[in-house]
Amino acid sequence: MNPQGVSPAVRAPSRVRQFHALTKPRVIQLIVFCALIGMVLAVPGAPSLAEARLAGLACLGIWLVAGAAAAFNCIVEKGIDSRMKRTAWRPTAKGELSDWQTLLFSAVLCAAGSWLLYVWVNPLTMWLTFATFVGYAVVYTVILKPLTPQNIVIGGASGAMPPVLGWAAMTGDVGPEALILFLIIFLWTPPHFWALALYRVEDYRKSGLPMLPVTHGNEFTRLQILLYTLVLFAACLMPFAYGMSSWLYLAAAVALSAGFCAYGWRLWRAYSDELARRTFRFSLVHLSLLFAALLLDHYLL
Repeated sequence: MNPQGVSPAVRAPSRVRQFHALTKPRVIQLIVFCALIGMVLAVPGAPSLAEARLAGLACLGIWLVAGAAAAFNCIVEKGIDSRMKRTAWRPTAKGELSDWQTLLFSAVLCAAGSWLLYVWVNPLTMWLTFATFVGYAVVYTVILKPLTPQNIVIGGASGAMPPVLGWAAMTGDVGPEALILFLIIFLWTPPHFWALALYRVEDYRKSGLPMLPVTHGNEFTRLQILLYTLVLFAACLMPFAYGMSSWLYLAAAVALSAGFCAYGWRLWRAYSDELARRTFRFSLVHLSLLFAALLLDHYLL
């Protein structure tokens, strides 16, 4: 009997959709995209069929391990997630999936992805990807996030690893070009995330997490965002300075980074939640278009 006339399928998502939600699909898409950029830049010219096959397998393996890390994160933070509007919908926070179900799902994804990378790509990529899993799921989520307002800075190293993983997948080593891409994402992460934390500050205050706007206030966080965008501007010029790219990328990097700095300046001078939202959204555009420019530059010039 269903007096409200709503079927169970409408009231609750299917198990498949619940498990899929655990992997944080939008985040994983950006991770795989950044890894793919590393793969493309590691191969001079158009990839051969064998290289394209290798890249596809590496993307799948990285996606599986990254999904495993996201699912593990959902277990650890289910209590925090349930107190925040942004994350209260997650299956673990709502109690739709148990800890054991989520842990088993995470373990299967991690094992499958690690096996695929070790056997079909190369051991270095597997170990680097597994280290990234540990860095995000354990070092960042369990240790850093609840203990220090610098959590997103230190933990950002895990989020900056995808292009390094992609480079290693295609070359079997980690070159300086991969480390430049790592540096760009590492410096991009704090202003990106702190812009979100500014307009979600009450959520983070309720969660008990020592995020920078909670521990040091709005004005200090805005200053940090501005300073990071300035340092990031310099880092974004490094691919051109090192000879990885030409004038096409340089033009895009200058325009995009100047835009990010402008948002940081405006946010520092006169805060509003709407401006913080726009800054957060622009940060996503900045990184996506910056790496897309690297890709276009690689093939067109």
